[in-house]
Amino acid sequence: MEGKNLITKNLTRNKRTIEEINNKIERSDIQVLPVSEFKKIVESKGLEVAFNEIDIVTTGTFGAMCSSGALINVGHSDPPIKIQNAWINDVPITHPGAAVDLFIGATLSSETKGFEYGGGHVIEDLVKGKNVNFRATSYGTDCYPRTEIETTLTKDDLNQFILLNFRNGYQKYSCAVNGRDEIIYTYMGKLLPKYRNASYSGAGEISPLNNDPSYEVIGLGTKIFLGGGQGYVLGEGTQHSPSTGYGTLMVKGNAKNMSPEFIRGASFTGYGPSIYIGLGIPVPLLNIEIAKKAAVRDEEIFTEVIDYGVPRLGRPVLRQVSYRELKSGKLMLNGREIKVSSMSSLQKAELICHELASWIKKGNFTLTLPIERLSNQGQPKPMRQIKGAAAFVDSILHEAVTCQENETIEIVAKRLITKNVNHIIVTDSDQKITGIVTSWDITKAIANGVRTLKEIIVRRVYTASPNEPLEVVAKRLAQHNISALPVIDETQKVLGIITSEDIAKLVGGNLNG
Repeated sequence: MEGKNLITKNLTRNKRTIEEINNKIERSDIQVLPVSEFKKIVESKGLEVAFNEIDIVTTGTFGAMCSSGALINVGHSDPPIKIQNAWINDVPITHPGAAVDLFIGATLSSETKGFEYGGGHVIEDLVKGKNVNFRATSYGTDCYPRTEIETTLTKDDLNQFILLNFRNGYQKYSCAVNGRDEIIYTYMGKLLPKYRNASYSGAGEISPLNNDPSYEVIGLGTKIFLGGGQGYVLGEGTQHSPSTGYGTLMVKGNAKNMSPEFIRGASFTGYGPSIYIGLGIPVPLLNIEIAKKAAVRDEEIFTEVIDYGVPRLGRPVLRQVSYRELKSGKLMLNGREIKVSSMSSLQKAELICHELASWIKKGNFTLTLPIERLSNQGQPKPMRQIKGAAAFVDSILHEAVTCQENETIEIVAKRLITKNVNHIIVTDSDQKITGIVTSWDITKAIANGVRTLKEIIVRRVYTASPNEPLEVVAKRLAQHNISALPVIDETQKVLGIITSEDIAKLVGGNLNG
């Protein structure tokens, strides 16, 4: 027993330094593995053996990263122009600074192609070396007399082409579902009504921040794989939320050296353009505690299932779910199994891990430790709103007039008159909605000699929930050319009704009725 303890003691090193690791890279003596392979060694041989065998693990993710863009300098024209407005391939380009510094936002849409083409596609085209059409206008000054210019550019014509992303590499991301009775289109893809599908994002156990959740080796100055080239972490990303486990990164890199394999423009139906970016980060196993955190598995990483059908900042959380369950392609929700799709490419994420490991093995990539660690406390604040606060359904909700299917048309007609309403909601004995009838339905039924209420009930009913913004429900009324929406809770129980007239009185405007 004493001999066995001695062997274990000799096997285990307390720590490594970054200098020792970089020296091993220079000597081609480094032991580096994609993090998924490291986790297998931990399972088969144990953590201590895995730590002593492997110096570095590589992590990766590839997904839509909307808060991304590229800083470019187009150089001065002759005569010079102080750019006020600019477009590349008809996509508006932001002018954040001096005369010819511009920023290509990934989510900006083309003025001619709409959602089909945007800033993310412009960046991809430039990375590919394509010619892009550039035009700019200005008001003209004594030192910048030119007022307009139009030309073509490639990345080689740019003085700087820097990918500068404000929020990338989410530690994890919510799983999206839709509880409405209609399809919605989001940055999480197409979500079917009544919780009939789900989508999620992130690479789970191989994603960078999940393997360094305390932000010990990932921070300001960490060298990374970015878009197929090398880049750096600039610090915490916007909306960094370490207290809830949703950390983010701000990153930059020279886009002239990037690859279109890992930079792809994208467009989401009904939402607009975005960009898919490949991000990889090496995690040096400086001590066994870091190694232990890098051994995390998908079944240990949980996120929230969120109802995106509720268009509010605080969307309902329906349950917690592990990345293992998400990656299975199936999710249990409300006692029913639904299909789950990934918005990220797990195959590309794994490829990034292998690519980065290959760079390190070949001596083409050395490691840096952060000169400043990311914050490990706090969460983002909502916008301060002092004017134009949104109004919601519950602010104008009023009592609904109801009936049941076994009532006669004559009784329902009298109720319409005595209650002075145009809509009656049909419910069951538990006050759950089963349909709706209008004064027009009743008028036609009497004129045509229809005998029973069941024959005229409209079964396909568009509804609202009490916490929806009025702007959203007004759009729904106009979209379906209707004049009222029953308001129901998550169990389909009727809470009341709102009409186009109610909304018009509050916010003004004409709605279909």
